[in-house]
Parts: sequence; structure tokens; C-alpha cells
Amino acid sequence: PLTKEEVGRATWMLLHTIAAQFPDEPTRQQKRDAKELMALLSRIYPCKECAEHFKEVLKANPVQAGSQAEFSQWLCYVHNVVNRR
Repeated sequence: PLTKEEVGRATWMLLHTIAAQFPDEPTRQQKRDAKELMALLSRIYPCKECAEHFKEVLKANPVQAGSQAEFSQWLCYVHNVVNRR
């Protein structure tokens, strides 16, 4: 199995790639999907301590997915919040 750090790096790489490819004008479904993806990660992430922390971060910083730029900026902000821990 991967270490906690390896899983974290891989997860953030995937999330930033998704955000970079997110539509400039997402549909309502795409916005819901982005929010659900983050919610799912906070429930099924392999590191339970990390999942709980991410759940708290999401509660304080709800997903912003109105455009590619907004989603990417939100994700960068949230990534920085997680890294400060």
C-alpha cells in the first residue's frame, strides 16, 4: 500500500488535473459532480484522520465550482489550508 504522503500527493495531483480541465461554463450537473466528488473524498478517503480534517475544511470552505477558474482557485486555497495543518 501507499504511504499517507504518497496517497496525498496522488490525490492532490488528480484533483488539480480535474480542476484544470473543468469547463469554463459548467452545467448544473457538473457543478453538483464537483461538490459530490469532494464530499465523497471526505467520507471514503483511505486516511480516516485526513478524511475527517477534509470534512471540516469543506464545511468551512464550501466548494466553489461556477467556472474552471473559480474551481481551480478554490482548490488551490483548500490545498493550502490542508497543508497548513
